[in-house]
Amino acid sequence: MNILMPTDFSENSWNAISYALSFFKNVYTNFYFLHVEASEWEEEEENLHTIQVKAKSSAKAFQTLLGRLGEEKLNKKHQFFTSLEQGHFVETIRQHVSERDIDFIVMGTQGASGYKKATVGSHSTEVITRVKCPVLVIPEHATYREPKNITFPTDFNISYKNKVIHTLKQVCHFNDSALRVLYLSKKSEELTERQESNKSYLKEQLLEIEHSFHYTRNNTLEEAVESFVSSNETQVITMMAKNLNFFQHILFHPVAKKISYHKEVPFLVLHE
Repeated sequence: MNILMPTDFSENSWNAISYALSFFKNVYTNFYFLHVEASEWEEEEENLHTIQVKAKSSAKAFQTLLGRLGEEKLNKKHQFFTSLEQGHFVETIRQHVSERDIDFIVMGTQGASGYKKATVGSHSTEVITRVKCPVLVIPEHATYREPKNITFPTDFNISYKNKVIHTLKQVCHFNDSALRVLYLSKKSEELTERQESNKSYLKEQLLEIEHSFHYTRNNTLEEAVESFVSSNETQVITMMAKNLNFFQHILFHPVAKKISYHKEVPFLVLHE
């Protein structure tokens, strides 16, 4: 398993690393820690010194990070690699995903307090929407809890491709998690023929893992997810990137005071 972890060396970033070490504890994993400095080559040459100073500082920060990892309880199944790059953030991520055959990207996000009250930070948003690789986003206040239940909100309107099904089952196998498929609706109505077909296909594909299907109706999608997550001991939320228009309120909407899952529950975005 190859995991890419972009880092800015903040405590928020360390929290994501700490979570990932626990989440993938049962898996033989190569962790690739990546720090990307914004490219400044187009500016005047006098900035070359500044660039060199930043690179030296980042290299030292990586040494500190590796030292901190050494203080953790070492897992013989895990190996660590570091990379310091300069360039465009998303393009650099794409390059590493391709060259290192990355299975998952894990990122921290500062959530509501950090980016003008948006649920997901700007870098996380860019990666989720522009890089075709499963992304596990760790909110700044998330602490690792054994992922006994993974909630998969869906509207059954999109067909489930094999890659998505495979990743869903793979993630559940990591920690013997149960998948809770949650159908969200703002009003009571029968499923269309297409929705029923997609639901049946999903049910058939999930037979080898523990799973269940649920239905909830609420005024807003955020409230529906909040209600289900709090009452069903959900440790991770997962969704399809293709469904992001439907779930933009869940991920990118300003956080209401009564909604807490944004800050505490990691979510995994799947790509076809």
